[in-house]
This record gives sequence, structure tokens and C-alpha cells, in this order.
Amino acid sequence: MPYKLTNRNVLVTGGSRGLGEVICLKFAAEGCNVAINYVSSEDKARELKKRIEEEWGVKVVCLKGDMSQESDCISVVKETIKEFGGLDIIVSNAGYTRFSNFADLSAPTAEDWQKCYATNVVAQTFLLKEALPTFQANEEGGSFIMTSSIAGVGAGGSCMPYSVTKAAQLHLMKCLAATQGPKGKKYSEEDQERLKDRAFLKQVVNGSRRLCPSICGYREKQ
Repeated sequence: MPYKLTNRNVLVTGGSRGLGEVICLKFAAEGCNVAINYVSSEDKARELKKRIEEEWGVKVVCLKGDMSQESDCISVVKETIKEFGGLDIIVSNAGYTRFSNFADLSAPTAEDWQKCYATNVVAQTFLLKEALPTFQANEEGGSFIMTSSIAGVGAGGSCMPYSVTKAAQLHLMKCLAATQGPKGKKYSEEDQERLKDRAFLKQVVNGSRRLCPSICGYREKQ
């Protein structure tokens, strides 16, 4: 049977703006209750909460938490379960970078490396570990989704620590899918290859723009 989203409980980290905002809107439009995690954009999170409640009437909660901190990763999962009475899906969208010269090894600081690794890689394990008992108790299990970046598959991006940790995140994704839960990866290699198709990506972006026209300042090239 198809996996129906109606009445599912969803936690979106880094959910108050940008891609996270669009993800929250899309799940709400499908009838999901949404927990919006933010670290500093409280006003944006509150505005998004109000919009979702007015347009779709689902339950929404705003949860402050820095995903580079283990305690905050644990608390946002606990609070989501407490507020909604359960948890079905986590979209781990929060990430960290600081722009610097990619070719200059002196440009990124030790803190840049540490925070990129903590947020982009290690946070995934803290979130899933805390959610796993609830996922396993759900009749249909649970879904843990990470958003990544093209910077993780090539030598480029906002800074070297970001590119390296996004590559590590992609490998972690495979490791978690292979080891956690009876179902493993839900999508075949063929499905994953579709994500490399620019026509398919354009459909995704256009659909996202209808929900949030300002996302990433997207403008179609002529």
C-alpha cells in the first residue's frame, strides 16, 4: 500500500527559512503535523507556523535548537514526540557553513571544521538514535531524510569543511540505510539516479516556487 502522509508527524530541522521552509509547507499541504526547528530565526519560524495553521489547519510547533549540539538534537526529537504524541518522519535539513576561499587552507578555522562536522554529519546520528525507538514502535516504521548538497560530490562549494562534511554525510546516509531498520533504503538506485536529471530537478524547483516564490532567489535561465 502507498505510504500516506495525512496525519503524519514530521520534524524538520533548519525549517524556518529557505529549503526548510518549503519542506515544512509541502508536508503541511499533505496534511502532516509539522515541528519547525530553528536556531536563530524565531520570527521566521513563528510567521511560518501562522501561515501553516491558517492555510491547512494542522498542528504546528516551533522548536529552538542548535543541531551542532547533541543535547539540542535530543531535545527537539523529545519535544516533537511530546507535542504530537508521536513521530513518523524526520527531515534533517539543518546545515552549517562559513564562506571562505576554497583553495586557501588557512581560510577555514578549526572551529569551522568542528562545527561543519558536528552539524552536517554527527547530528544525523543523534537525531536518528533518539527517534529510533519511536520509529520501531510505529506500525509503518519511520523515515529519516537528509538534505545534502552538490558540494558533497565534487571539490567545490562555500568552503572546504562544508564540501568534505557533506561528502561524509552522503556516506553516512548509506551506512544508516544499510544498518537501521528492517526496510533499509526505500528508494532504488534507479530512483536515486533520477535526482541527477536536471529536467526532474526543474519540476521540483517549480513546484517549490509555487509554495514559496522567494526560495533561494531562484530565476529560470533563458
